[in-house]
Amino acid sequence: MSLVFKTIQTEGIAELSYLVGDDDEGVAAVFDPRADCDVYIEASREAGVAITHIFETHIHADLVSGSRELCARLESAKIYASGEGGAEYGFSPEKLKDGDRFTFGEVLVTARHTPGHTPEHMSYLLAEADHPDEPWAVLTGDSLFVSSAGRPDLLGEKHTTKLAEQQFHTLRDFYLNLPDHVMIYPNHGAGSPCGADIGARLSSTIGYERKFNKFLQFTDAKSFTDYAIKTAPPVPHYYPIMKKVNAEGPKVLGNLPRVPGLPPKVFKDAIEKNAGVLVDVRNMLAFGGGHIAGALNIGGTPILSIWAGWMLDPEKPILLVLEHDDDLERIVRLFVRTGYTKFAGYLIGGMKAWHAAGFPLQRIGQMSVHELNERRSSLQVIDVRSPGEWSRGHVPGAHHVYVPELRNRIKELNRNKPIAVYCGSGYRASIATSILKQQGFNELWNVPGSWEAWKKAKLPVEGADNE
Repeated sequence: MSLVFKTIQTEGIAELSYLVGDDDEGVAAVFDPRADCDVYIEASREAGVAITHIFETHIHADLVSGSRELCARLESAKIYASGEGGAEYGFSPEKLKDGDRFTFGEVLVTARHTPGHTPEHMSYLLAEADHPDEPWAVLTGDSLFVSSAGRPDLLGEKHTTKLAEQQFHTLRDFYLNLPDHVMIYPNHGAGSPCGADIGARLSSTIGYERKFNKFLQFTDAKSFTDYAIKTAPPVPHYYPIMKKVNAEGPKVLGNLPRVPGLPPKVFKDAIEKNAGVLVDVRNMLAFGGGHIAGALNIGGTPILSIWAGWMLDPEKPILLVLEHDDDLERIVRLFVRTGYTKFAGYLIGGMKAWHAAGFPLQRIGQMSVHELNERRSSLQVIDVRSPGEWSRGHVPGAHHVYVPELRNRIKELNRNKPIAVYCGSGYRASIATSILKQQGFNELWNVPGSWEAWKKAKLPVEGADNE
């Protein structure tokens, strides 16, 4: 017998899912699959196992669950989801109770109710079948992370106190009662808004977390609750939407959505007829150098999944401008992960074809951090990072507007004064300047490298916590 244990990392949304099984018996389970689920089928084939069970830890808020999609592509698999905590679904998974056990050859999986992040949350203990009460690992879902823990505030203010108390007891009464050697495998890594400052490592041990995880140091529920709420990052706008989608049961697509290719004239006509929201996924320098009027720039890196969720309405079709036509499938996968399945088309040949057709362009300037420092007294310097990032230091004299709030706070800006926008690296600054360009601001600059470059250049800092 050889244990099958594979971590599938989904960058951008920083999601971790798992294939667990036994290649002697030829069976395996998948835990918390993402929507573009081919990766699990390919992994199971490579391992020589059949996926028979698909487990969910909880009703996700940060991504579209791939359980129904994966189940539809397999002949004999079933979906298992928590029946605890009053969980209700618009589809028919097999409902789990605390203590339910499943055997995959020599691997024993035990479901444990671990409420706090959500009322229904389940974690899964892994043990050898011959030693059922001696787990060697636990799949923690969004309950316990490396250096952090799942936030308790995603169901709204009226539920937060109760969930925080449940989370406190889950951490102390369940996790801290496990032996130090037990490995923890969470549902998210660094960068996910599902927890505060999640650590960079993808796994840890109970013993290590017992010693160093700040969320495990509290001895009373109130101080834990205060800390959990204070440290939680801003809640992305799409989280409540994802909750509803996943509770109801995401639509089974059968494949990636079709995106028709449109030549420049047809693409231009589609824009003029408001056939979709114009999204340019090229990098900030390419976008700044020349783009179609009205385009929103959300760069085509893995983090697109999160920022599409923040900035776009999933009910409105998308008109895509790509760096290269060959990027289409990769970009569509990033959109699908947070629920974007409606596309009005993409520009065949990209901006090169648009140029060749003689159609007009708009531009956004780029300003180095050194030039920003020299000119900042004559500029509106806008910092579009999160509140937590802002509090750790910012450019002197900058005005803080978190990028998802920008459209609603446009009136705070002076249209008659030039604007330079920065963020952590430049990615969000380009989203922000594309919004400002849509709103009729013309004297605009992005700051490539942004705060990272500012600090490396050892330029002056204002407002750092330690000052």
